[in-house]
Amino acid sequence: MKSIFKKVISLTTACVITLGTAVSASACTTLAVGKDASDTGAVLVSHTCDGWYDHRIQIVKGGKHAAGEMVDIYNDPCTATKNEPTLVGQIPQAEETYTYFNTGYPFMNEKGVVMSEFTWSGRDEVGTADGMMVIANLEMLGLQRAATAREAVEVMGAMAEKYGYCDGGECLLVADQNEVWIFEVCGGGPLWTQGSEAPGAHWAARRVPDDQVYTGANRSRIGVIDFNDTENFMWSTDITALPAQMGWWSEGEEFNFTKIFNPEPYGYEFYASRREWRVFSLLAPSQDFPVVDRQTHYDFTIVPDELVSVQDIMDIYSDHLEGTEYDMTEGLAAGPFGNPHRWQVPGKMRPEELASEDWEREIAQFRCSYSFVAELRPDMPGEIGSVLWFGEDCPDTTVYTPIYAGTTEVPEAWSTGDRKTFDQSCAWWAFNFIGNYAQLNWDAMYPVIREKKAAIEAEYFAEQADVDAKALELYNTSGSDAARAYLTEYVNTNLNELNDEWWAFAWQLVGTYYDGIHIEEDGSSTTLGYPADWLEEVGFGSTSIADKAKLNGEEPAPSEEPAASEEPAPSTAPSTPSEAPVNTTSSNSTALVIGSICVIAAAIAVVVILQKKKKN
Repeated sequence: MKSIFKKVISLTTACVITLGTAVSASACTTLAVGKDASDTGAVLVSHTCDGWYDHRIQIVKGGKHAAGEMVDIYNDPCTATKNEPTLVGQIPQAEETYTYFNTGYPFMNEKGVVMSEFTWSGRDEVGTADGMMVIANLEMLGLQRAATAREAVEVMGAMAEKYGYCDGGECLLVADQNEVWIFEVCGGGPLWTQGSEAPGAHWAARRVPDDQVYTGANRSRIGVIDFNDTENFMWSTDITALPAQMGWWSEGEEFNFTKIFNPEPYGYEFYASRREWRVFSLLAPSQDFPVVDRQTHYDFTIVPDELVSVQDIMDIYSDHLEGTEYDMTEGLAAGPFGNPHRWQVPGKMRPEELASEDWEREIAQFRCSYSFVAELRPDMPGEIGSVLWFGEDCPDTTVYTPIYAGTTEVPEAWSTGDRKTFDQSCAWWAFNFIGNYAQLNWDAMYPVIREKKAAIEAEYFAEQADVDAKALELYNTSGSDAARAYLTEYVNTNLNELNDEWWAFAWQLVGTYYDGIHIEEDGSSTTLGYPADWLEEVGFGSTSIADKAKLNGEEPAPSEEPAASEEPAPSTAPSTPSEAPVNTTSSNSTALVIGSICVIAAAIAVVVILQKKKKN
């Protein structure tokens, strides 16, 4: 049977590779901090949602449900502002569900359970085209049906196994006020069909130690599963069966989920590891972490040098590798004004010899849809103790504003908005506009933006203790509904004021920086100009000098090659030349159609092979 299965896999691999190119490949960076590693005793978990994803905050009400009620399951709900989600099926509703917050990836429920996400794609051979679930579906169901992180992992694992998981390999950081679990999932295999008794997914979960810090960025990080430690590990039914059939693992070997299901992480050689290195280096510089390639892994978690705060993570999310040999604000690629952001380069535009290379991968990405840092405090009810600091667009130019788990509604400017058309009624566009406008002269505008951002966030942090105390008083004297109403009013006031203030700030920047000048308050102006070293590097005045030499009958001096950039040299580490650029859109219905065709082809192949075997 093993040899037959391998033949079927080889026949379907080409199709599954086609499916894989459309599989979700968001490029997110995540952190988790155990409660004993944070400065306040809170569990911290964070997410940057990098790519075109739904930025709208929508609160989906929970409640009790009648027998026979069904839940619609949609494919590709993450990019609802870009692609229309497709209804793929229904499953029975639970008797009771919790209210949860939905964006590109659902991120919190009223009980204070929080999830953040990143994609790792993994082996094409485990693709399950007949599966119903993508990662956002699992998050939705987990947040609706679980009051703790551990329960959420169990719910999501069960749903993926029962209904089949058809997305690429994904990781979720699943946290509550006491602990964090790292949940990773991929498909059950191309032969799985609805109604099968076999599990429709492979998944595992590992607990983050309370005194340690985890980071993950687009490659599997689970590592070795200890099947004897059920307190700190969970895993799917028959998780070793397919790897054994395929020869990826043998009885008696350690079961390394990462190496088995994600042996070749996507992206250029340091796409994921650079960010992991940067996070660990910032939080524990004393450990002098080495640079590693995509096949080499850091420890699952580390002990930070100092206790970690919410603000520490916010600062990490604004990082452009400053002060390192990879500093994105230095060199010719940063332009004259130290712009750290680099547009993506399609494969066909790259020099042939650099086809497998890319820009350095900074943590603060211009194409981020939103990010958050969740602070989950164990000494208060979930509605009050769990607060998520949310920021639209790129982390370096956003403002993180608090949203309590007990919030029941948000303003229209934050819950609606079209990404295809510029819209001043939408808060996301205010932050995106400022982030883009700053790139005209980063050195001039970025410090001004950071100062404004810091001032607003400082006010929120200064108010937090009083807001908590008032909410707790209402909770204890008048009940949870009164506390929710108070928190909702507070959150909405902040969101409305921030939307207005950030749009006003955008137009202030437009009126202050234009045409290469800075307008002072008294109406006078300062010419911003260009740095002298950059002028030399780009040959400032060289054509004039050459023409003057010709007019004087002199032989023009031979043109010199531009000075070498201070950018790090492209990696020469081995990589697959044909590797496609990272796709930053989520899996879509077209991919599922292709996958379904592949499964049909695989089924036909099985029949043919088995018939031949009978005849022989």
